[in-house]
Formats: sequence, structure tokens, C-alpha cells
Amino acid sequence: MSAASDPYRQFDNKSVMVTGGTGTFGKRFIKTLLARSKVRRVAIYSRDEFKQYEMQQELKEYSPFLRFFIGDVRDSQRLRLAARETDVIVHTAALKQVPAAEYNPFECIRTNILGAENVVHAALDNGVEKVLALSTDKAANPINLYGATKLASDKIFVAANNLSGSIGTRFSVVRYGNVVGSRGSVIPFFMRLIAEGADHLPVTDRRMTRFWITLQQGVDFVASSIAMMHGGEIFVPKIPSMRITDLAACLAPHLPLREIGIRPGEKLHEVMVTDDDSRMTLQLPDRFVIEPAFSFWQRETYLKSGAKSVAEGFRYASDTNEDWLDGGRLKELMAETIG
Repeated sequence: MSAASDPYRQFDNKSVMVTGGTGTFGKRFIKTLLARSKVRRVAIYSRDEFKQYEMQQELKEYSPFLRFFIGDVRDSQRLRLAARETDVIVHTAALKQVPAAEYNPFECIRTNILGAENVVHAALDNGVEKVLALSTDKAANPINLYGATKLASDKIFVAANNLSGSIGTRFSVVRYGNVVGSRGSVIPFFMRLIAEGADHLPVTDRRMTRFWITLQQGVDFVASSIAMMHGGEIFVPKIPSMRITDLAACLAPHLPLREIGIRPGEKLHEVMVTDDDSRMTLQLPDRFVIEPAFSFWQRETYLKSGAKSVAEGFRYASDTNEDWLDGGRLKELMAETIG
């Protein structure tokens, strides 16, 4: 496939729908898609009319290729209508704030779990070729409601492959960690405190570690995962870790740290492949692939491309990762994000 060298060429003459398309990931994915492929149509499905207006103005030169649909993934009928004549769906819509999910569990469940079910039905009803859903490290051994809803969502998308029958729709999932510079990450928070003249930086626990990936790396990883997916896989990128204390020291070496305690639902370390998943996990040079337990799944295809099984009991976690960020590499990632 020509997409092997540039995964965006797989979208040439295709119709792509992005749920949550006005979000941070959706906007970057769509911009990259328009710049690097000859996509036939991109449908942006989201709830916020003002964000859609802003995006329309920002992407005026591509207006012949864009379709904007105001809608919520909770609305199955609207979703089905929007997904007509679509080849690929990238599902990014979700409620993602951990404290908000704890306080509003029913709302989180309706969007993240029932919304996932609605995406599956919309894809099957319209004969969509491929659906790739964005997940989170918090779905692995979840300890908060957000992570639990995303685990349920992952299970829904993996199991949906059993429902496609002769329709042939294939569903897979991408799971990764913190995005450098994203609204929910600690980096913008620390930088704001530094700019405001703070006399210290608050950290929840000095032992804490996190995985880090740039927004563009995440977007490119999704595109390449769509190119190689057979259906049912959970794709996990190999990305670096960093200790929260090292990150703070890199951003503000002159400021002391003040430990404030772990927040409810927060983990010390991130896990993206659990030891129980290891029995079903393959690794490629740039990613891990958690296999589905399907009798029809063709493992040999990955093995022929050089994939190898990980050791039983393997665990891909931010505290035991072999790849660690130092200050220089962190600044490179931040410069790439700003650029």
C-alpha cells in the first residue's frame, strides 16, 4: 500500500468523519489530512457552533472539502445521518476531565460509553470501512470513572468487529499518554504560574512519572494505525517518560517544589500495557499492538512484518520505561508543539 511511506495517502478520494472535530486533536488531524492527502470530504461533527464557525474561517481555502455537522455523539439519529457516505471515522469526542467525571458520572457515561455505542451503530448502518477510536492510558487498570468509561468504550469498539459480518466494517483503538502543551497537561499550568511570578511549583507527588507525546506525533500515529489496522487492535506508541520533578526543574530550575498530595483518581505512574495484556501483545519498532481475542484475527500478518511477542508479564509503564526525557529533549518537544 502506498500509505506505507505516507499514511495520509490512504485517505485520497475518501470521505472522513471526525467526531469531536473542533477539539485540539481533531483540528490538528484535519489540518494535516487536508495538507497531506487528496481527501474527498471531511465531516466535522461536534457540539460547539462557535468553534465550528472559527474553524470554518480558519480553513476557508479548503471549504469545498469540508462539511460541518452540529451534533452530539449521544444523539444516535443525528450521528447516523452525519455518517452517510463515509469511508473512515476517527472518534475523538469524549468527556475527559477526571474531576468533572467523578462529580458528573451519568454525563460521562452517556458521552463516553453510550456515545461509543452510537458511533458503532452509525458505522455499521452506513457501511463505513474503518473506525478508529482515541483512548487514554487511564483506561488500563482504571481507578477513576473517566478511565473506566474509556475502558468500556475500548471494549465496545473491539467487540464491534464481531457485529460487522458481510458489511466488513473494522474497528480499532489508539491509546496514548499526556500530550505536550495540551490544555489538560501540567506544562501550560506550570508555565502560567512561572509567568505570574509564582514563588514555588506545586506537585502532587515527587515520585510521579508520566508518558509524553506531541500533538503532531499523536496525529501521525493515528493515521499510521488506520493504515495497518485489521480490526480489534489497541495500538500503543513507544514514547518517552519523564519524572514530574525533572519536568518542573527543567521549566523553572530557580523555583522550589511544594508537594500537595495526589488528587482523587490520580495515579503515581501511567500504564499503557498491563501485565495481563502482555500475553496478547506484539511489539513493532515504534509501537505495541494489543491483539483481540478473535478466532479470525490474523496474527501472522503482523509477524510477517517483523512483529514479535513481548515477554509474559511485560508491563509498559511510565516508571519502568526504557526511554526517558531529559531537559533538552523536553524543550525540543515543546518547541515543536509551539511551532
